[in-house]
Amino acid sequence: MERNSVTENFSREDYTVGWICALAPELAAAAAMLDETYAPPAVFQQDPNDSNVYSCGRMGQHKVVIVSLGAGMPGKVPASTTATSLLRSFPKIRFGLMVGIGGGIPAKIAEDSADDIRLGDVVVSVPHVESGGVVQYDHGKIVHEGQFVQTGSLGKAPTILLKAVQRVQAQHDMQGSSIPELLEKILQDRPKMAIKCQRPDAEDCLYQAHRCDARHLVQRPARDSDEPVIHYGLIGSADRVMLHGPTRDYLRTAKNIICLEMDAAGLMDKLSCLVIRGISDYADTHKSDRWHGYASIVAAGYAKELLTVVPEPTREPTAVELMPVSD
Repeated sequence: MERNSVTENFSREDYTVGWICALAPELAAAAAMLDETYAPPAVFQQDPNDSNVYSCGRMGQHKVVIVSLGAGMPGKVPASTTATSLLRSFPKIRFGLMVGIGGGIPAKIAEDSADDIRLGDVVVSVPHVESGGVVQYDHGKIVHEGQFVQTGSLGKAPTILLKAVQRVQAQHDMQGSSIPELLEKILQDRPKMAIKCQRPDAEDCLYQAHRCDARHLVQRPARDSDEPVIHYGLIGSADRVMLHGPTRDYLRTAKNIICLEMDAAGLMDKLSCLVIRGISDYADTHKSDRWHGYASIVAAGYAKELLTVVPEPTREPTAVELMPVSD
């Protein structure tokens, strides 16, 4: 069957993966990763309170429904509302993938390649110590002498996804990632996407946190390849854009956060979810849209790689059944 051809529709109960995006480039990247696109579910009457617009298709052996938060509507409240409506309209969703862009927090020691986050890399949320993978770093209380103390914790990704992440890590160690091949094929099939989704020619510049001008570039060794490096760790989520280098660096030092974004905190307790972010900026005053397309499509490429190793069960448990049990 021709890739991305529209075929007969399916029941809403056939869809088991919810893919959530926030921005238009992320939505385009997700749709481009589908192996087939499908018509809306048969006899599908959308709930009057569900304002989502869905795209349906197949990725590998999984039937996937893609949904966005809406133009100009980032943040945890729209994300929470989107997830709630998704589960109401597609009751057999097993888990969610929040896929898109994020701000990378670079390591201070750039020579350590494991921590050397650069533009176009991918960060995947995985549990660390007492955190489930996503940290709502602006949620807490002010205590003695004005000190801010973070309170509460968010849910973590379902075990089946965390095991799939480990499997993908092993595959990458043995044979590398298939993201470059996926990207090449997509740009061949859809040449118009190359305008926004090719790796930018712009230089990847990281500035010192306290001195954001061209005289204070951080000197980093050149990489052997332009292929994205995959990083695993904590992703910080808040209802505000981070444009401050010193605060960004503090979050890495104090909380082990390696990437920042604005939406995932609204999802984690509604839909058992893994967060995948392509790095489009360094969360400082040099933030721009230049890397959005490329960062979106490499994140989507990782998500597709992940789904290839997630088994499709004979009876699909629901998202509620897959929510991690509290310790």
